[in-house]
Amino acid sequence: MPISALITNIDHRKTASLIGKWQVIIDPMEHGLYDIDEVERLNGYFINQKMEARNELVEYDFDTGDSLDVPGDWNTQRQELFFYEGSIWYRRSLTYEEQADKRLFLYFGAANYHAVVFLNGEKLGEHTGGFTPFNFEITGKLKQGANFVVVKVDNTRQHSAVPTKMFDWWNYGGLTRRVLLVEVPETFIQDASIQLAKDSQDTISGWVQLNGKVAAQQITIRIPEIGIEYQLETNAQGYAKFTFTADLELWSPENPKRYTVIVTAETDTFEDEIGFRSIATRGQDILLNGEPVFLRGVSIHEEAPFRAGRAFSREDARTLLGWAKELGCNYVRLAHYPHNETMVREAERLGLMIWAEVPVYWSIDWENPDTFANAASQLTELVTRDKNRAAVILWSVANETHASNARLKFLSDLAHKTRELDPTRLVTAALFHDAPDGTTIRINDPLGEHLDVLGCNEYWGWYFGNPDLPDLLEWETRYDKPLIMSEWGGGALYGYHGDTLTRWSEEYQEELYKRQTKMFRRIPFLRGLTPWILMDFLSPRRPLPYFQDWYNRKGLVSNRGERKKAFAVLQAFYQDLAQQ
Repeated sequence: MPISALITNIDHRKTASLIGKWQVIIDPMEHGLYDIDEVERLNGYFINQKMEARNELVEYDFDTGDSLDVPGDWNTQRQELFFYEGSIWYRRSLTYEEQADKRLFLYFGAANYHAVVFLNGEKLGEHTGGFTPFNFEITGKLKQGANFVVVKVDNTRQHSAVPTKMFDWWNYGGLTRRVLLVEVPETFIQDASIQLAKDSQDTISGWVQLNGKVAAQQITIRIPEIGIEYQLETNAQGYAKFTFTADLELWSPENPKRYTVIVTAETDTFEDEIGFRSIATRGQDILLNGEPVFLRGVSIHEEAPFRAGRAFSREDARTLLGWAKELGCNYVRLAHYPHNETMVREAERLGLMIWAEVPVYWSIDWENPDTFANAASQLTELVTRDKNRAAVILWSVANETHASNARLKFLSDLAHKTRELDPTRLVTAALFHDAPDGTTIRINDPLGEHLDVLGCNEYWGWYFGNPDLPDLLEWETRYDKPLIMSEWGGGALYGYHGDTLTRWSEEYQEELYKRQTKMFRRIPFLRGLTPWILMDFLSPRRPLPYFQDWYNRKGLVSNRGERKKAFAVLQAFYQDLAQQ
């Protein structure tokens, strides 16, 4: 059933880009929205006021101020904004001639973290969450001639937010992904879910949702390559479910096959490239298209290679995912939040399975119902956007959260909601493990009861002991479920050398990878790996001069694209696994 008001499949719709320079005003005191009594102003920055007389007092001016690139984060565009957390106002002028039989939406790929959006001084709405898309209808709201969009973006960290105040990545603020005008017919196909039914390899099922006055329509679903043409009718709410069989070539890392799927209504057409595959578990195995698969992966942050800042472009995606393919990966963990849609689609094209995640991270405000609603909203927007992507096999509901009754209730409810939104994929979370009993480590988190696949983060040999410590460790689990070692590894500064006990040296990291991969061969229920991490990334928690300089150095590749010695260790290990 429809799960969000979000318009999906943006790349196959008629759009006008608002990418480029936006004029900005930095507003650390929120003066542009509130008066001295913290009451919302009627004449804030959002009205884009101009001096009309020489004695008029207007204390701001977008036109004579600075500008920032959109998409882009403000932190790496201006040195003085590197650590800035607060509000910045964005303004973009535009001219658009509306057509009488069309509707228009203002679409944002993401804004970190809280966005308030205005058109010609009128408030359209707000959005909370830094990594998921949102849109507002602006049909009939544009004027002939000059118009302007103003957005206040605030990246201030909050205890009740998702993620909460403490996290280990850079808090990139701003309009970090594309902004578009989306033009659609008066009644249009807002969304469609088209995937293999759960536990099937030949039954396609899903639904279509129309948006508009002409809700009851004849719908045709076509997959021309295999001669499929299926007809159905939407009801008075514009909704229809469908199920039909098809003789399909299934998507896999070895053969990332996608079909052109065309959904035609009487008033609109929806087209997408969709792959079909099944994903399931059986005991301690993960089954892709009915066959056991080992997930040879790596974790990735949405960090731009070669330049600092938030990644957003197709070039960024192809570089990062190209390195993953070079390692021998068939899978990637897109941590710790929803990555941009281009990244997901490029992974699908390249044949890389995906672990997709919402930023429920560390010390979330577990007992706050608003915090849960926020997490559920971000999850819904993620699933809405990516539910037709065959590459996505795992939805992750959390990373590194400490056990408590409140946390178990929060996350088990979130896992349940995930299955309501999408029953066809697997649910996971990156867990902590129990303290070792001697040299035995046990996977014992009660959240495991509510997951299909267990994730576990461990840093033996880095935060605990030396690189040879993994030689002593054995692993057990209370669950008859597959395990992915979702994080492991250690830091190294590219080009810094020493012996295998010299912290920050490439040799230390290399030795740690050798010992860890040897340990993994002794874990009988292990079915996947995503070491931390593909590339060095900025983090304000990493101030150590020279070795860190605000970077987390656990990357196998430096932020300048240089392969560290551990890269070759993992590459050889994955080559060996692929041949087994």
